[in-house]
Amino acid sequence: MLSLHTSTRSRSKFARPTLARLAGAALVLSLSLGAFASRPVAAETYPSKPVRIIVPYGPGGIADVTMRMVADNLSKKFGQQFFIENRPGAAGVLGMQATEQAPADGYTMTMIGGGLTIAKALFKKLPYDLENDFTPISTTASYGLVIVTKADSKFKTIQDLIAAAKAKPGTINFGTINAGSAQNLSAVLFQLLAGIDVAVIPYKTTPDLANAVLRGDVDVAFEYFVGFQSPIQNNQVTVLATTGKERAANLPNIPTVAESGVPDYEVTSWNGLAVRKGTPDEIVRTLNRAVDEALKSPQVQKFSSEAGMDARSMSPEALHERIVSDVAKWARVIKQAGIAQR
Repeated sequence: MLSLHTSTRSRSKFARPTLARLAGAALVLSLSLGAFASRPVAAETYPSKPVRIIVPYGPGGIADVTMRMVADNLSKKFGQQFFIENRPGAAGVLGMQATEQAPADGYTMTMIGGGLTIAKALFKKLPYDLENDFTPISTTASYGLVIVTKADSKFKTIQDLIAAAKAKPGTINFGTINAGSAQNLSAVLFQLLAGIDVAVIPYKTTPDLANAVLRGDVDVAFEYFVGFQSPIQNNQVTVLATTGKERAANLPNIPTVAESGVPDYEVTSWNGLAVRKGTPDEIVRTLNRAVDEALKSPQVQKFSSEAGMDARSMSPEALHERIVSDVAKWARVIKQAGIAQR
């Protein structure tokens, strides 16, 4: 009995640590294999349920319509519904917050754009970090602005405009929408680079701005093509220049501002898609390829061209670089123009 009792104690003393070590090793191996296996499976099975795309504007606008066409193409490709959730207001903050609070699993995307880079430079504090809290997927469209004047205006070219502004400083008026908007800062940047002194007058809405131009209340306006599409097509206004790096495909005979004597001037806005940071890279790449394919569809290309947009994708890395670059650019403009941060 003594021998048996001693043997049992001996086994207990040494067997328990051994079993614990074996169990621990098994657990580590199981977790390692599980983590290794889950990565490709996540990409292979995505998406396995509907995906929402948050659009920070109301339904019916050009950005909303574009995203709906992209969403429709993605739905057909994957056999899962990609649906639009409109969250207008607060300069896009509501949509960005909803995405930041969603799981980082690729089932919530948000529309992002050049306006958010201005907001990052203009506001002292936002409830999210545009550059670090999100992973870009791709651009969906890029587009410049048009600089227009009333059809019977004495200004026929950008050179005419600059010459008049230099001859009589402070007498020329530029019209834009909301102070701090891309249109507004585009006019401010033009003033800085052209070395002229003009008044930049913000209006609440694009229709208000268009009426001001047609009445002759402002000399020129800075706005996206779609905002002045009807007056342009009805020959009520003259397009002096476009603001992109290259001539607009739908206005091939109109020179850029850079061609017109302000070589360093270029303003091109854009829209795109992003997910919350931490979303698996395989899912980001899957979405990037799918968005690229969707943008090449005849429907999207036709609509975008008619609206003065270039529907073209961009890699996640390139879009992140664009975001960082745009934030820095608008921060410089805001500082040079003496615009107070909000």
